[in-house]
Amino acid sequence: MTKDELVARIAEATGMPKTHVNKVLRATLDEITKALQKGDKVSFVGFGSFYTAKRNKRTGRNPQTGEKITIPAATVPKFRPGKALREAVAKKK
Repeated sequence: MTKDELVARIAEATGMPKTHVNKVLRATLDEITKALQKGDKVSFVGFGSFYTAKRNKRTGRNPQTGEKITIPAATVPKFRPGKALREAVAKKK
């Protein structure tokens, strides 16, 4: 599902105009991003949690040349699904 498809489905479910839904969704994603940039955790009970994790510097290989390269340390976003989301997805299989 793309962002536009999500906006359309939310607009249909709520009766709100797509432009309003798009603004709300964009603002929500911006606030989640800002919180993660500060190192905060964002939790939605039953859905899941967004958080950041530090990834250490490591050695890798260039797949084209086989040359060893150093992959720098980084802070990366992660998502841990909540129990209700895990159970809902498991029931669909």
